Amino acid sequence: MKTEKVAVTTNNKTNGGINMKGFFGGMKKKLVPALCGMGMMMSQMTTTCFAAGTGTSAVTQPLDNLKTLVIAVIGAVGVIILAKNVMEFAQAYQQQDSSTMNSALKGIVAGVMMAGISTVLTFLGF
Repeated sequence: MKTEKVAVTTNNKTNGGINMKGFFGGMKKKLVPALCGMGMMMSQMTTTCFAAGTGTSAVTQPLDNLKTLVIAVIGAVGVIILAKNVMEFAQAYQQQDSSTMNSALKGIVAGVMMAGISTVLTFLGF
């Protein structure tokens, strides 16, 4: 890029010795072809989308199936945890072990929450 060192004095101030016309002139020579090339690329790289008119069920159906499967697995694991902790609570109650009863009650609550998640999500509309 060609720059000329010129000191211009206007009202006793100098502009730093760079000719502004030379600066923008050099930028203009590089910027205009770059913008034209970018515009040409954007106009040539368009893609036509031929979408089927059947709706979105082809895309959303596998996702709905996956959601149903995950919720069913969580519900099944919740039932297993619930049954295990009910038995653990019964044994702790028989042995009068308060710390194990407390732990088992927490497990029972967790199992109920996991087992009931499908009902709650169905109620919420998911």
